[in-house]
Amino acid sequence: MSQQVNETKQIAAFLLKEIDRLIDRPVRIMEVCGTHTVSIFRAGIRQLLPEKVELVSGPGCPVCVTPNDYLDTAIAYARQEDVIITTFGDMLKVPGTSSSLNQVKAEGRDIRIIYSPMDSLQIAKDNSDKKVIFLAVGFETTSPTVAATILAAKTAKYKKTFFVLTAHKLTPPAIEALLCDEKNKNRWLFYFQV
Repeated sequence: MSQQVNETKQIAAFLLKEIDRLIDRPVRIMEVCGTHTVSIFRAGIRQLLPEKVELVSGPGCPVCVTPNDYLDTAIAYARQEDVIITTFGDMLKVPGTSSSLNQVKAEGRDIRIIYSPMDSLQIAKDNSDKKVIFLAVGFETTSPTVAATILAAKTAKYKKTFFVLTAHKLTPPAIEALLCDEKNKNRWLFYFQV
């Protein structure tokens, strides 16, 4: 185990030295999502990087920046007797105006955590007497899987029982706004999305 730790430290030292060698002027790197920011902080990466590398917290993950009215709508649907809400787990704690999906779930409403949008189709199949509403929140990278799920629902004839409430976000407009900002004119700006 200590050999593996030692090898990891050697690799990290090599990479940090290479970063320092390759960068000849200040660089800003944006992490888009708050989860990335927390992971970078916990791992101590910010403190390890050379001074000429500045990490900037970005516009926020699509869940964190979901507007209250979207959550309020989802909560209103969840409170209907004939509705099952399906969502990724990170949406449960996001607050609406006066409640959250977690609170509504605690009140006994049928809110189910799924791992793939396609899981919603099986729930719709198993509960044909209910409306299954999938909360589609994500960057443009999640849109294709949601689109594939909608096509599968159409093929499987779930048109009357499967619904999608979308709140997809686009990263390019936020990045473009940052790149056009005068204070960023003489600096490089990168972003990454995992």
